[in-house]
Amino acid sequence: MKKSYLKYLAGLLLFGSNGVVASYIHLSSYEIVLLRSVLGAALLLGLFLITGHRFTARRHKKDFLFIAVSGIAMATDWLFLFEAYAQIGVSLGMLINYTGPAIVVALSPLLLKERITSAKIIALASALLGAFFISGQAAASGINLWGLLCAGLSAIAYAVMVLSNKLSKEITGTENAAIQLLCTAVVVTLFVGCRQGLSMEIASRDWPPILLLGLVNTGVGCYCYFSSIGDLPAQSVAICGYLEPLSAVLLSVLILHETMAPLQILGAVLIIGGAVFGECCKV
Repeated sequence: MKKSYLKYLAGLLLFGSNGVVASYIHLSSYEIVLLRSVLGAALLLGLFLITGHRFTARRHKKDFLFIAVSGIAMATDWLFLFEAYAQIGVSLGMLINYTGPAIVVALSPLLLKERITSAKIIALASALLGAFFISGQAAASGINLWGLLCAGLSAIAYAVMVLSNKLSKEITGTENAAIQLLCTAVVVTLFVGCRQGLSMEIASRDWPPILLLGLVNTGVGCYCYFSSIGDLPAQSVAICGYLEPLSAVLLSVLILHETMAPLQILGAVLIIGGAVFGECCKV
């Protein structure tokens, strides 16, 4: 159990540093997502095969469809999120993106037939109010609306990704992650290819952060995340999961010297605090 916790926390910290690592890559947000998804998928697929696993998706076609939809949604999430990073900064982009779990809470009674509690409703309202404070202050400060829209759309894509993945009951763990990353890589490759072509000029100074983001943050991060959550209590997974936006905000402030207005800090507290309350309280 201790090993699973360490792997899970390592995965969250790697995900939380994505925006900071990406800031050192002198490419467009779309090109960064393309390289990230392809490198991460290649590494995770290699780990899956080297560890002796075999694909079972052909026996579970319905589950494969759900994971494919989840992979498409993850590609959309990443494309919008990294564009939001470029437009409004890592901290604001990540915090608005993390209203996605609130959307999952709102839709789960309809799509997953899960019971919604009073605590979940409070968490949803808190997250949405926090997003309103953050985006409202950002807009008043002159931050472009395209960046805010990208962050909001990434949150919607995140919710679709989670809900679709939860509908897959038979394909789980590392196989789930490998298939999802492969689908993500295919979608991003097609998008970037149609938009601007796949030819890009990469400076030698960009390769270290590219390899770090693709192989370590994405490939190893997804491996740590998906190979550990099955061994951990669901409540612990949900609560510890908010280490990702917290670490993203702290790293962006410490390393990138991003600043947040008091109202934006209040919004961050409402988003993260509401989510933790929703998972801890059973009312």
